[in-house]
Amino acid sequence: METGTAYLKKGFGIIKYDVDPNWEHIATINDGKLQGVPVEVNYVDPRKARPCQRRLYFALLGDIVNWSGEPKEMIDDMFRQEYWVKTCGEEVSLRNGTDSTVTDAKRLIDLVIDFIFENDVPVKAGYELLPRDEEHFQYRCLVDRKCLICGQHADIHHIDEVGMGRDRTKLDHTRFHLMALCRVHHTEYHQIGPIAFGNKYHISTTGVRLNADALKKIGVRGNYGKD
Repeated sequence: METGTAYLKKGFGIIKYDVDPNWEHIATINDGKLQGVPVEVNYVDPRKARPCQRRLYFALLGDIVNWSGEPKEMIDDMFRQEYWVKTCGEEVSLRNGTDSTVTDAKRLIDLVIDFIFENDVPVKAGYELLPRDEEHFQYRCLVDRKCLICGQHADIHHIDEVGMGRDRTKLDHTRFHLMALCRVHHTEYHQIGPIAFGNKYHISTTGVRLNADALKKIGVRGNYGKD
C-alpha cells in the first residue's frame, strides 16, 4: 500500500506519495486505466488512546465477567481477536505509551458496547463511564430502546421540534435527530431544557439520525417513501 501526504480543500484534494506508486499494477487492476481510478483515503488519527478509554474498556469487561462468570482474560482476548479480524490483522493496545490511537480504542470499545446491547448484559460499573456523546452509543440506545442516561426501557425523543398537532405517522423521521430516554429522563429533559440536561449528565444533546430501516425496526411509523 502506497502512503503519502494529502493536501485537501473542499471538493478536491492532492496526494503527494512518499514512494512512487506501482503504476503498472494500478493499470492492470483497472483495465489499463490510470485516469479516473478510485482511491481509498484513510485519515491518520494523531491522538493516542486515552486513559479514560482504558478505564471504560476494563469497567465494561468487569460487567461482562460478572454477567457471564468467565475469566476477564478470556473476555479480553475474545474482543481483541474480534478487533483483529475486523481490522484485517491489526492489534490494539490501551497501555500507557501505546501507539494505538483514540480511533483504535473507540473501535475496540464499540465492539464491547455492541456485545452488551446484543446480549442484554446488565451494566453497573461501566455505565457512568459510557461515551454518551458518541454517535455509536446513542445509536445502540435508540435501536435497543435503552435510556441513554440510566439504561431502562426508553421512549424515542425528537431533539428537533416536530410541532404540536402534526400526524407523526406522516413525517419522514430520518430527517430528525433522535435520543433514547426513559419516561423519567424524558420528562426531566423538557422540565430543565436541553442545555441544563446536557450539562447535568455530561452528554451531547444533539442526538443522532436513523435510516428508515432502523426506524421501522424500533416501531417508529412514518412516511419513508416506497417500502
